[in-house]
Amino acid sequence: MKKGALIGCGFFAQNHMHAWAAVEGADMIALCDRDEGRLRETAERFGIERTYTDAAELFKAEQLDFADIATTVQTHLPLVELAAASGVNIICQKPFADTMEDARAMTAAARAAGVTLMVHENFRWQSPVRRVKAEVDSGALGTPFWGRVSFRSAYDVYSGQPYLATDERFIVQDLGIHILDVARFLFGDVATISASTKRVNPAIRAEDVATMMLVHKDGATSIVDCSYATRLPREHFPETLIEIDGSGGTLRLMADYQLVVHNAEGTHRNDVSPPLLPWAERPWHNIQESVLNIQQHFVECLNISSVPETSGADNLKTLELVEAAYRSAAEGSRSLTTGHEAR
Repeated sequence: MKKGALIGCGFFAQNHMHAWAAVEGADMIALCDRDEGRLRETAERFGIERTYTDAAELFKAEQLDFADIATTVQTHLPLVELAAASGVNIICQKPFADTMEDARAMTAAARAAGVTLMVHENFRWQSPVRRVKAEVDSGALGTPFWGRVSFRSAYDVYSGQPYLATDERFIVQDLGIHILDVARFLFGDVATISASTKRVNPAIRAEDVATMMLVHKDGATSIVDCSYATRLPREHFPETLIEIDGSGGTLRLMADYQLVVHNAEGTHRNDVSPPLLPWAERPWHNIQESVLNIQQHFVECLNISSVPETSGADNLKTLELVEAAYRSAAEGSRSLTTGHEAR
C-alpha cells in the first residue's frame, strides 16, 4: 500500500481525493493547505486526521511514498523540489509550470533524487479518448494523415475557478494544453505549430479562443481548436470531439460520446460514454473518471518501477507546444517546437 498526501485542497483537488479513495493500492494519510478553513473542510469530508498548513512540516513529519501536488502553477517548482529532496514520488497538477525553465528544473530535481515525477495530464485518460487511440493502434484507419481535436463551449468555468478570468494566459495554457496533449497522444510528436488566438469575452483578461495547426513528425496534420466563447444550441461541456482521416478509413468521436468508424469492412457505431462513478456528477463525469484512471496508472507505475505515460519528461513536449502556440500567435509565425521559428 502506497502512502500519500495531498497538497492543495481547492476546487479540483476534491476530485483527486474522491479518486484516491477508489484507487487500488493507495492510502491518503495526510493533507496540506495554507487555507485552514479549506483544509479542515476537506479533512472532514474525507476522514483525514493528519493535516498541515506548511508543506515542509508535512514532509518532515510523515513517511510518504508519494505527494499529490494540486496547487496553483506558481507553487509547483518549490513544492516539487521539496518533495524530491525528501525522496517522495510526485504527481503534479497541470499546467506543470509557467516556464520551460521551471519545468526542466523540476524534471532535473526528480531525476537527481531518483523519484518518479508524473504530470496530472488527465484528458488522454478519458475512456472515450482511450478508445479512439485503440482504434488508431489497431490499424482500423490505416495510416492517419489528418485529424481534428476540438473543445468548444460557453460553459461558465469562471464561477468555480475565478482566477481563470484574471490570468495573463487562459485558454491555451489551461484547456489547450489538454487538447494539445491529446493530439500528441493520437498522432505523435510535433514538428511545427501555427496558432491564432482571440479574446471574445470582454470580462476576462486573456484569450478564450484558440485555433492551432500541428504538423506531426510522422506526417499527419492536425487541427486543435478550443473555445469558451462558443454558444451552441446544446451545451456539450466538457466533451472533446475528435475526427481522424486515415489511408484506410475514418473515425469520428461525436457529441454524446458516439463513436463512428468507417473503413472497408463497413461502418461501425458505438456508444463509448464514460461510466458515471458513484461520487461523480454530470457533466463532469468524463473528467472525473479520467482522474481515477490516471491516478491508478501512477500507483501501478510506482509498484513496478516503470515510467508513467505522462511523466515530467514527456510533459515537457506538451509544454513546448503551449509556448510555441503563444509565440506563433504573437508573431504571426509558424513555430518549431524546439523554440526556433520557421517562417
